[in-house]
Amino acid sequence: MPHGEATARLGAVLSDLHRLLRRATNQRTNRSALPDAQVELMLLVGAHPGVSVKEAAGRLRTAPNTVSTLVRDLVTAGLIERERDPVDGRVARLRVTPAARNRMADYDRHRTALLTEALSQLDPDARAAVEDVVPHLDRLAALLRAPS
Repeated sequence: MPHGEATARLGAVLSDLHRLLRRATNQRTNRSALPDAQVELMLLVGAHPGVSVKEAAGRLRTAPNTVSTLVRDLVTAGLIERERDPVDGRVARLRVTPAARNRMADYDRHRTALLTEALSQLDPDARAAVEDVVPHLDRLAALLRAPS
């Protein structure tokens, strides 16, 4: 397969895996799926408690008003808390709620179980090859995450 085709196929497979895993995991957790943008924001806030809306927008490479809308929806759902910065009251600091942490942990458990089940159906060499590529995919994600 030519290099360009392999790269296109990688993108398609990663997208397909993401969609299939997300759908199957949400079915297993018996919850309705949150929109990807809300999930991205929750993961960011979980990894960076106290992040501001403006900082979150920069990290997500989106407009602050878009993040504000996501925050409003997640606050309404009880998944994000918004606190005023004690130094600059114009700035809102974001934190995930215990309900969000429980939801994310439950999701991770079910996703891991699904992947474990699927990987166990591969022959040992294929399973090892998939596991060996994980550090390289981590590096690829870091490159894509880096500001351009």
